[in-house]
Amino acid sequence: MIETFTLLSAWVAGVLLGAVFFGGLWWTVRKGLSSNHPALWFLGSLLLRTSITATGFVFVASGHWERLLVCLVGFVMARLTVVRLTQSWADVRTHSLEEASHAS
Repeated sequence: MIETFTLLSAWVAGVLLGAVFFGGLWWTVRKGLSSNHPALWFLGSLLLRTSITATGFVFVASGHWERLLVCLVGFVMARLTVVRLTQSWADVRTHSLEEASHAS
């Protein structure tokens, strides 16, 4: 029972780490493209997101490969979710931009 709770907690932590990492990447791309200094945005974001994620993986694993593996599965699942959500957001935005250009 305790092991199941530990693995479930590791999975939740992986989902949260993935949401922070890939959600942060999406936010960085949106902000960085409109910035006067995009390289600073992308480099700073990369360092921050990677350090948070690596620290989270080390903390969650605590020397157990099973926890690390389950955390990684949650991380990948969060990636798939963020990709799906951002694609639908981009499709809606592209569609509204196309309608606006046709209205002119």
